[in-house]
Amino acid sequence: MSSSSYDASVFLILVFIFIPPLLSLEFPVNVWPKPREFQWRHPQATFLASNFTINSLQNHHNHLSAAIKRYHHQILSENYQPLVSPAVHVPPTSSPLHALIINVADLAAPLEHGVDESYNLSIPTAVPAAVLTAATAWGAMRGLETFSQLVWGSPSRVAVGVEIWDAPIFAHRGVLLDTSRNYYGVEDIIRTIGAMSANKLNVFHWHITDSQSFPLLLPSEPKLAEKGSYGPDMQYSPEDVKRIVEFGFEHGVRILPEIDTPGHTGSWAKAYPEIVACANMFWWPAGTEWADRLASEPGTGQLNPLHPNTYRVVKNVISDIAALFPEPFYHGGSDEVIPGCWITDPAIQSFLSNGRTLSQLLEKYINFTLPFIVSHNRTAVYWEDILLDDRIKVAQSLLPPKHTILQAWNGGPESTKRIASSGYKTIVSSSDYYYLDCGHGGWLGNDSQYDQPPEGNGGSWCAPFKTWQTVYDYDIIEGLDEEESRLVLGGEVAVWSEQADPTVVDGIIWPRASALAEALWSGNRDKTGKKRYAEATDRLNEWRHRMVKRGVKAEPIQPLWCVRNPGMCNTVHSS
Repeated sequence: MSSSSYDASVFLILVFIFIPPLLSLEFPVNVWPKPREFQWRHPQATFLASNFTINSLQNHHNHLSAAIKRYHHQILSENYQPLVSPAVHVPPTSSPLHALIINVADLAAPLEHGVDESYNLSIPTAVPAAVLTAATAWGAMRGLETFSQLVWGSPSRVAVGVEIWDAPIFAHRGVLLDTSRNYYGVEDIIRTIGAMSANKLNVFHWHITDSQSFPLLLPSEPKLAEKGSYGPDMQYSPEDVKRIVEFGFEHGVRILPEIDTPGHTGSWAKAYPEIVACANMFWWPAGTEWADRLASEPGTGQLNPLHPNTYRVVKNVISDIAALFPEPFYHGGSDEVIPGCWITDPAIQSFLSNGRTLSQLLEKYINFTLPFIVSHNRTAVYWEDILLDDRIKVAQSLLPPKHTILQAWNGGPESTKRIASSGYKTIVSSSDYYYLDCGHGGWLGNDSQYDQPPEGNGGSWCAPFKTWQTVYDYDIIEGLDEEESRLVLGGEVAVWSEQADPTVVDGIIWPRASALAEALWSGNRDKTGKKRYAEATDRLNEWRHRMVKRGVKAEPIQPLWCVRNPGMCNTVHSS
């Protein structure tokens, strides 16, 4: 190499190191999740008129009318100040925007899986009214949220010359919250659903009960909560459920209830000890192998499919859930049915001694409960274990795909592939990508591994912590062919609450669930097919800041310094 070539190479390396790669935002004002089609050829803004109104051309719709009232108040009062002031010109001769006109094609469309959430939003430069056109009331709610994010400042400004067409890629976009291991007040659930709506997430998967507690007060089986909850101040009444369901409707969020059975039912034993095997026993007896445990974590108990009273209680529970929750999906759980628990029961031991298997025992339970769920006009959702578990599972012939959806959680893309290739619709909640409680260390007491130098997963079985980039970059149809991909309904991030409660839940969910929201709404790739996590960073920073101003305690993803110094926190070593 010549001296001149060497000097030139050094110069290029220095420039490469010391000039930060700027990731300029496509627009000075952005919407989260990013719309599918967003045109703003000449970024301009105008002021909102002091008498700005939102008007619907159609007849009154209870839930949309509530949303219009809510957004009207928010748009006029939020006065959001962006972290970086938008470089948007407000022409001195521009007229203020006086109205947003909403036109909905089908007001009767119910809030259910697959409902059309598409919308078009037009905010012209020289007309005093913007127009929001949607196929359904639920699509109109998504458009209202988009419009609200295009308003900022004090006095309020709004982007003009904007044309948006938008619709989700995946119909099922959710958050699972476990309210059994630790209790969450109604206000915490309401706040979570409100934040979900702002992120265009549409399914609140409510994992209501588990072995640790049964907090739901059911009209037909009140003893389950009276004896199985953590106390009378940690129960959900039918009135509480009604409020949560109605709040969901007003925000375009379905409330999907899960009553996990036959496993994870130790809390039922407080009311009905005769129907629960291995209740209140130590979860992993000393001197036994992991395969011989009674439960996968402290809190033992599984419903006994051989006891006749089991089905009387379960029928009452299913009927009450169907009456309380209008959601067409019913989540029946059926994960982690542990052999060691069932074989402690003498009746089950006798059942097995006659040449039968634990899989046949589970089939007996499912063969009774699945038709009963379907009789209430519900589609049953189960965790993947019911089909894929190595030791206890159900024959496919007992799980008709017409009435069954399987939720993948324990095997990454491989589990999704196995479910879809078997012909089942699936919801993806891979613990490798979507379990937001992972990476906080173990929670077991008297654990000697903490007396050793730190190594491995730190006691968290699903470590490491799932960063927002991990959530954002996951392709839930990876490795699937076209037919299998069509069976993927969408995905959910999950918060299991062994180490979560209301004091920390906002920061655990947000803004990582926002990453899921965009990936499932408009995708995680740009128009060239390249993953866009890099340019998403600045947008997510801004959106997280706005969520905080709206009362959601979302955790930061970077120091504020990074936002104020564009490009300086980026890496030059990206692949």
